[in-house]
Amino acid sequence: MATTKWFFEPSHTGAEFRARHMMVAYVRGQFKNIHGRLEVDPEEPEKARVEATIDATGVYTGAPERDAHLRSADFFDVEHHPTWTFAGSRVRQVSATGFEVTGDLTVRGVTRSVTFDVAYLGQWDTPWWEGGRNLGPRRRAGFTATTRINRHDFGVSWNDVVDRGGVVVSDMVDVVVDVEAVLESDA
Repeated sequence: MATTKWFFEPSHTGAEFRARHMMVAYVRGQFKNIHGRLEVDPEEPEKARVEATIDATGVYTGAPERDAHLRSADFFDVEHHPTWTFAGSRVRQVSATGFEVTGDLTVRGVTRSVTFDVAYLGQWDTPWWEGGRNLGPRRRAGFTATTRINRHDFGVSWNDVVDRGGVVVSDMVDVVVDVEAVLESDA
């Protein structure tokens, strides 16, 4: 079977992160407007390649003041680093629908190797609406990718202390990316 090429549909692809806040709860943030590509041969998934770009300027936590602080130089420094990227090309299949995808994640201009645990959710032929008309069907595939990173590895190091030696923001951050990919050859 030949290599298939897919693009991430930005309106149905998103990323979420969560970090401990004030030592007692998690605060979540999200990103939309994620663009990406996937190239995979279903017979040889270990040769797959994936690229994704996140618009970090669009961070949303539900609190405008916190969002502005996250965009500042204290955290994401979006004035100088408006996008984050991931390029993965090392794939290991761990189950029928489970994969480990390792690649280079760049945040704030700092690149580190990161491994995502990826769950393949399946494929379906669906409608494809453009200009009020259904131009489908189009083949879609779904994936969920998760990882945990240390934010300090990427230069995201702002913090403050709270009583009894606690901190405002945890070092470790959980990341979840939900991808809806569309087969390009159907375009």
